[in-house]
Formats: sequence, structure tokens, C-alpha cells
Amino acid sequence: MAWYVYILKCADATLYTGITTDIKRRLSEHNSGKGAKYTKGRAPMTLIYKEECENRSFASKREIEIKSLSKIQKLDLASIECSAKLV
Repeated sequence: MAWYVYILKCADATLYTGITTDIKRRLSEHNSGKGAKYTKGRAPMTLIYKEECENRSFASKREIEIKSLSKIQKLDLASIECSAKLV
């Protein structure tokens, strides 16, 4: 089973980082108010970044790394992923 670390952009322009095995389900949970406490009341949210990880341990470690980045660095990370998809 693949694990993912992801970044959401909330309606108030804040960013939320988390991990999951099912991005689509988790995004739906966040947008319906059943996700993390932080995201309640911040819908709608948009997925701006996802990264597949080999296991939960690696995903958790990567989540911590991403959470330590500044907002600008997180947006840059999301931008790099989008650029890579265009190539």
C-alpha cells in the first residue's frame, strides 16, 4: 500500500500538510469538515502537492520535513511538481 504526503491550500490561503493512503478520500474528508481539526472551517481546499512514499514511516518523516519549510518554500515545492508534470 502506497502512502502519500500532501499539501492543501485552504480557502483562507493557509497551507495544510498531511499523510494518507487515499488522497481523493482524504481531500473529500477535509472539505466536508471531517478531516483534521485545523482544516475545519477552511474549506474549500485544493490539493497543490502530493508525493508518493514507500511506507508510512517515510511519509511521516517527509511530512515533518515539509512542515518545517516556510510557506514560500512549500509553494515552491508545489510549483516544481507542477512544472515537472508539464515536461
